[in-house]
Amino acid sequence: MARSRVAILIMGVVLWCCLTTPAKAEYMKYKDPKQPIPVRIQDLLDRMTLEEKIGQMVQIERKVASADVMKEYFIGSVLSAGGSVPAPQASAETWINMVNDFQRGSLSTRLGIPMIYGIDSVHGNNNVYKATIFPHNIGLGASRDPELVNKIGAATALETRATGIPYAFAPCIAVCRDPRWGRCYESYSEDPQIVKDMTDIIPGLQGNVPTDSPKGVPFVAGKNNVVACSKHYVGDGGTTKGINENNTVIDWQGLLSIHMPAYHTSIMKGVSTVMISYSSWNGIKMHANRELITGFLKNTLGFKGFVISDWEGLDRITYPPHANYSYSIQAGIHAGIDMVMVPYNYKEFIDGLTFHVKNNVIPMSRIDDAVRRILRVKFVMGLFENPLADNSLVDQLGSQEHRELAREAVRKSLVLLKNGQSLNRPLLPLPKKTSKILVAGSHADNLGYQCGGWTIEWQGFNGNNRTIGTTIVAAIKNTIDPSTNVVFKENPNAEFVKSNNFSYAIVVVGEHPYAETDGDSMNLTIADPGPTTIRNVCGALKCVVIIISGRPVVIEPYLASIDALVAAWLPGTEGQGVADVVFGDYGFTGKLPRTWFKTVDQLPMNVGDPHYDPLYPFGFGITTEPTTRQSDDNPFLSISSYFN
Repeated sequence: MARSRVAILIMGVVLWCCLTTPAKAEYMKYKDPKQPIPVRIQDLLDRMTLEEKIGQMVQIERKVASADVMKEYFIGSVLSAGGSVPAPQASAETWINMVNDFQRGSLSTRLGIPMIYGIDSVHGNNNVYKATIFPHNIGLGASRDPELVNKIGAATALETRATGIPYAFAPCIAVCRDPRWGRCYESYSEDPQIVKDMTDIIPGLQGNVPTDSPKGVPFVAGKNNVVACSKHYVGDGGTTKGINENNTVIDWQGLLSIHMPAYHTSIMKGVSTVMISYSSWNGIKMHANRELITGFLKNTLGFKGFVISDWEGLDRITYPPHANYSYSIQAGIHAGIDMVMVPYNYKEFIDGLTFHVKNNVIPMSRIDDAVRRILRVKFVMGLFENPLADNSLVDQLGSQEHRELAREAVRKSLVLLKNGQSLNRPLLPLPKKTSKILVAGSHADNLGYQCGGWTIEWQGFNGNNRTIGTTIVAAIKNTIDPSTNVVFKENPNAEFVKSNNFSYAIVVVGEHPYAETDGDSMNLTIADPGPTTIRNVCGALKCVVIIISGRPVVIEPYLASIDALVAAWLPGTEGQGVADVVFGDYGFTGKLPRTWFKTVDQLPMNVGDPHYDPLYPFGFGITTEPTTRQSDDNPFLSISSYFN
């Protein structure tokens, strides 16, 4: 009896040991970084349910995201819309904590597929307090400097990663053919060649593609780089009258020669994602255009990354938007869109797409293609190995090195359109040492105005208290001789100007910030009271007018009274770059990236058009040499004016 009790006891101990000893974890190829990426993709895809696959195709806005939502719906991506931040003036650490919180929800799912967080870093990490704000693309186009743009891409990647974000919705490679378009400042040029050249920002953002990398395969070098996104495919800059999201009427050859070249170049440089345009091509919504998305982008150009919709892009396939969402889901996914920027009604999208798949309206092969592309980017960028952000790059946000780079970009973006009332009496560069100077204009002391749209808020901001930077009037005061008296008056009347014995005046005026449709304009005028300021000041003094704008604006009526005219575009936070050139520490080198019209009645008007009769032609820009001149005793400076 005792012997049998012992035997039972031994068997119990053995059984307990068996139950409590952990089973050897199953080897999962997709978790092994030593496995080839195609093997990892296929292994993971084979394990995924339909629910998990569709979740990967969903991108939601941070306001509706949480760790629980990420886990329950297997969400593949989260984004910050313009101005959508975890807290006002949030620190880099606050951003990182938010992103990681969402990520932990994703990692807690059955398969632990990490989500990818995206943001519109279109001229620096521009949603984020204290970030370096670079000139908008139109200014970079004026620089004609792809190497500079590459460096800006690398700096933007570091500042975006500094906040824990690995995906930037940039660059915009639109070819703006009509400045009435509210996104024209997001376009480098009206010339497709310049836009192609500026795709050098992609290897800046993502890293340089290895020479042996297959064509069309996305590439991200590592944790100091981000996933880039060429947008908006295709023809967004060619809409009728420049109306945002409208119809681009152009034949196939025109589309290929004007709007398509930069996409081919982007793919050659390893761009990881492409965003679809709201606009239509000859009446067909791009979000529903299977011929151009699947047929041309994926099959002909060989793009192997993922295609993402724009914000509520599927909704806008119909008019009014969301009128038949079931149809929109079918049309968009069938066209070849892989990830959908939903961004709020994710349950409706998930239910709708699930219904279409289960009813064989959308084949599983289309879902698998989408998920395979999304997983490819996530594996390539190392997201599975490094899903959580750390604080190692927080010091990159708004670093002095990046601010110096932005200041250089400002200098190179400035275009001198007029310099003196006669060729042999140039006004610029201005003397630093003189008795008293007037600085005037609504844009002279306004950081928000000089940054433009897509800065802190989607539509930009007004004033100096929303982020850190140097206004143009502060830059002037930093630059002039200490003995020179600088008087700033935003909108002086004529009597004030005449009675103060100023040596000269600097007038800084232009457009108020805007983004997208809010920027569409049929008149392209300088914002009030800008014209009055020009008349009051330039009617009485030698004056330099600096235009802060996202495009050419109406200037011809005031030109005769203006002694010197500078197009400064939207320079960003580093206004010191303007003073560097205006006072001669550096020369003017910028060239017009687009045609400056006489009147809006001429539009659209691009270089090469039969009716081409500009105020200043494409490629125009007066160049000057740096000078050490410190007083107004010797105003003469040799200059040259030439075209590209």
